[in-house]
Amino acid sequence: MKYKLISFICFFFFASHNHAQDIALFNQFNGRYDYTAIGNTLNISENGSFGLCDILTSSSADLTLDTNQNVIAAYLYWAGSGNGDFDILLNGIEVTAERTFSDALDETRVFFAAFADVTDIISVQESTTYTVSDFDISSVIAPFCPTGTNFGGWAITIIYEDNLLPLNQLNIYDGLQSVPESLTITLDNLNVLDNDNAKIGFVAWEGDRALAVNEQLTINGNIIGNPPLNPTNNAFNGTNSFTGATNLFNMDIDVYNIQDNIAIGDTSATISLTSGQDFVMINNIITVLNSQLPDATIAIDTINLECDSRIIDIDYTVSNINSTGVLPGNTPIAFYANNLLIGQSQTTTDIPINETELGAITLTFPEEVPDDFMLTIIVDDDGTSIGIVTETNENNNSTFEDISLLVIPETVTLLSLLSCNIGFEKGEFNLLEFVEELDEFSSGNFQFFENLEDLKYNTNAISNIENYTNLSNPQTIYIRLEKDICYEIYQFNLNIENCPPTIPQGFSPNNDTINDWFNIQGLYDIFTNHELKIYSRLGNLIFEGDNDKAWSGYSNRGINSGNLVPVGTYYYVLNLNDINYQPSVGWVYINY
Repeated sequence: MKYKLISFICFFFFASHNHAQDIALFNQFNGRYDYTAIGNTLNISENGSFGLCDILTSSSADLTLDTNQNVIAAYLYWAGSGNGDFDILLNGIEVTAERTFSDALDETRVFFAAFADVTDIISVQESTTYTVSDFDISSVIAPFCPTGTNFGGWAITIIYEDNLLPLNQLNIYDGLQSVPESLTITLDNLNVLDNDNAKIGFVAWEGDRALAVNEQLTINGNIIGNPPLNPTNNAFNGTNSFTGATNLFNMDIDVYNIQDNIAIGDTSATISLTSGQDFVMINNIITVLNSQLPDATIAIDTINLECDSRIIDIDYTVSNINSTGVLPGNTPIAFYANNLLIGQSQTTTDIPINETELGAITLTFPEEVPDDFMLTIIVDDDGTSIGIVTETNENNNSTFEDISLLVIPETVTLLSLLSCNIGFEKGEFNLLEFVEELDEFSSGNFQFFENLEDLKYNTNAISNIENYTNLSNPQTIYIRLEKDICYEIYQFNLNIENCPPTIPQGFSPNNDTINDWFNIQGLYDIFTNHELKIYSRLGNLIFEGDNDKAWSGYSNRGINSGNLVPVGTYYYVLNLNDINYQPSVGWVYINY
């Protein structure tokens, strides 16, 4: 159980030096790993007020690896008095500091340390003699000699893999912190499963064998040592625990077995270093603990957005790479939008070391989430920022990505399109011709739709766009114009108007199916409330008609009602009963 915001490592340092860089986690290795270290001093004797004020520019050390030890990483640290020499040679190969550190006793006595990754060199040359050269601080060393603070040296930490080893967690911490009185470091989030061969190591500078005043190392309150090489009262005495060397003047490469000082089940360890007189600077600390733990990480593979939708499909991968144990199934996964919990999932099976599992989820984002937001996915999160799995690294469980929903722009309204009524408020429209005259559609891909639902899902597009008959009056037509990312929406209305009817001058009701009735074009089923009256030349009303009763030459008024009227000219009055039109009057001729 853990809180996701907890720091992987907590440090408590009590000192008065403002220039130092606190020891902090630099790298972590999980697997069948262990380490060794070599190095050498540039001092030709122990420093001190009566020591020799000379310093070398090169020194050598031998590395011996077993055949089953495969180099994974190699880190070179070098340090000395003064402001620093950051360009040196390792077996004749130029090495430049990738990171630098500094510390000081006062304004005049300043010290430096440097770091470089030399894995490529060590991996190729492996077991051989290594010489650091062109490391020259001779021009600045003299002012440090009277106070016994003149020193220079180098150390290489080599991490190797060995299939015969148990699964370990190897942590490398570095910085540059002095131990004027005490330095306390608390390592949290451990899970010790077996304390066999548990160890802790240091690279330290400027320790003096002759000074042993309250100089000790404690783990969880227990004083540890490695006598006779490292007495419990003189931890920093110029030795290399790996090689047994005792002449590393003013530097230490020490390693201690702590299996009796850390217990199975421990979740933390407290390291304390004290020095009552000797000025000592810690450059790196390495712990090796048997700890079978997973390391859950998560990565976003794809995010599938849809236009005008707050539903997002997400594909992701959960990994268990930098680990020493299986990541159990049902490890929770939480999905956040700007810190608002949106959805949850979980792993489906146990994920072995160095394996992954693919996952997918569909999330619906509520309206309270803005269109632009940060999507954060956290594995081993129960939805309250709390995890249920203890891991090798508790600070790499999340991933995030900025999301912009594909919001459709405001709908653009175009001018209306007008057509004459061809009956019952229907008209014929050339939709294509209408929009082709507009610049927006001159080279675009677009389709017409009768409703927004069809437009959204791109279904049931209008097919007869050059001869379209409206469904209502007015009717809104929608256009979907495709863009690179999404689409735009346009709309316009189809309106119907009653155009002036066309009145013929005559007709011949002789049943030859040609011009057999008074066929007024644009009248019937258009002006549905019209009234038509026909008069004889003498002014007698002989016919009254409407939308359901056209005049075919027979009278329906007067004494001759029901009879075919004789050849001649007749007077008509057509009242359309439309506020836009006045009644029409005129003559029509009948001929058989």
